[in-house]
Amino acid sequence: MPLIAFTGHPFLAEETLRRTLSQRGLSAPELPRLAAEEVSAEGLRPHLSPGLFGDGGVIVDLAGAKADKALLDLLAGAPVTVAVLDEAPNATRLKLYEARGEVIPTASPARPGDVIGWVIARARAMRLPLDKDAAGYLAEVFGLDLAGIASELTKLELLYGPHTREQVSRVVGREPPGDSFAMLGAATAGRPGEAVTQLRRLMLSGEDPFRLLGAVVWQYSLVARCVALLQEEGRVTETAAAQRLGVKPFPAKKALEVARRLNEGKIRAHLGRILDADLAMKRGLDPSVTLERLIVQLSL
Repeated sequence: MPLIAFTGHPFLAEETLRRTLSQRGLSAPELPRLAAEEVSAEGLRPHLSPGLFGDGGVIVDLAGAKADKALLDLLAGAPVTVAVLDEAPNATRLKLYEARGEVIPTASPARPGDVIGWVIARARAMRLPLDKDAAGYLAEVFGLDLAGIASELTKLELLYGPHTREQVSRVVGREPPGDSFAMLGAATAGRPGEAVTQLRRLMLSGEDPFRLLGAVVWQYSLVARCVALLQEEGRVTETAAAQRLGVKPFPAKKALEVARRLNEGKIRAHLGRILDADLAMKRGLDPSVTLERLIVQLSL
């Protein structure tokens, strides 16, 4: 009987598991299911024998479980269908799954753009008239919580479309979390209102003002180095900037976007204002007010 490993994003892997088992004549809700803390040879053995009417099955969630080779061999040798949920198996587990059964991977959205694409595709499959801005709003609010997004799409099925960002935001009733790069981008583009809104969202989500200032310092250090790169080389790609700065492509891309709006004089002035804000906060001035003042100054 097969061992089937479902890998990738937990929500998508769960959906794929249910669909696959149904296609093979098994009902996932009716099968015994073991969570990570229940995964042991003793806990598994009662579920690894066929029932009176033939093949049985068990679902094993290995998220956080310490599954050694002996336990994996026990699963692979079972005479019933064993469906394993394993988000990111290590090389040993993956090799065993491939040798003793099959692996059914699911793509895991890794970036905001990936999530927006997933939302649009899911809405299209549901025949839900959702516009792109509304999909972007759901991606902003929920991030990689695909189960939360799926739940909201199910609610929208009960309402008349087309579903715009404004309508969807009323249904969801949540503000998107702040984005520190979006905050800096709005500030350097001369949009203080938008920049302060991002800052307030970050603080409402529980971000500590001193940590936020630390993020500003780090991001502006990248921006300053990008300004220098642009002055030296004229044109710099995101890949080249990431390599020169020693960071991942996403922060390099965002830093370049901000740097293209600045020159050496402006970046020096901004760095001076950031230093003044740091000293003010350390001397006991109100951190939130100081940060808001800084963000407005960076917009000038």
